[in-house]
Amino acid sequence: GVPEVRHAARDEIRKGANQIKIMASGAVASPSDPVDHTQLALDEIAAAVEVAEAANTYVMAHAYTGRAIKRAVECGVRTIEHGNLLDEETAAAMAQRSVYLVPTLVNYEALAEEGAELGLSPVSCAKIEDVRGFGLRAVEYAMRAGVKIGHGSDLLGEMQRHQSREFQIKAEVMSPHQVLVCATKTNAEILNRTGELGVIAPGALADMVVVDGDPLRDLSLLQDQGAHLPLIMQGGRLVKNDIG
Repeated sequence: GVPEVRHAARDEIRKGANQIKIMASGAVASPSDPVDHTQLALDEIAAAVEVAEAANTYVMAHAYTGRAIKRAVECGVRTIEHGNLLDEETAAAMAQRSVYLVPTLVNYEALAEEGAELGLSPVSCAKIEDVRGFGLRAVEYAMRAGVKIGHGSDLLGEMQRHQSREFQIKAEVMSPHQVLVCATKTNAEILNRTGELGVIAPGALADMVVVDGDPLRDLSLLQDQGAHLPLIMQGGRLVKNDIG
């Protein structure tokens, strides 16, 4: 109900949350909520958005289907996480309201390869195939509609080592430059930290890498757990330096 959603959102912000995330559709990993279900009533989604906006932040929505995404967009949600089953009409609605899409394509590849071994239930393994093959199509719809696309992974635990594969998967439908913009400039916009993250400029946080090669020609240089990154700087502090 609305009072409970308000209470939960306010409590998360009180405890230090920077954003509020809601479940606007069913999920893959959970066994009892089909992907095409919508989880919250419209007034409940709007209540979360109201609380977030009062705290000068925003709501992101886990959502797969066009129906779930459209409902979230109409209620003022700012980013759609996953969005694999996005359709063209809903992509246009997202663009009209300046809503971002944050695909997590690598998650489904990793789950398909390792999910059962890591204990994912047979029901959830079957759900993976319901969404896995549609993620790149969703990215194409979003691009054609003018939706800004961020960069995520949604990987859990041991699967974190696959994180950089997201770059190469996106590159099946995007140029390397577009892929890198998703992970830098656009992600900084999403987090309301433009000028601080995702850019090399005075006053920014100095999160930088040196790449042994040209990632604009070969995104595979970002794979292999930093094997092709001889220098990594985070917040102005060197955390790896093989250059000397």
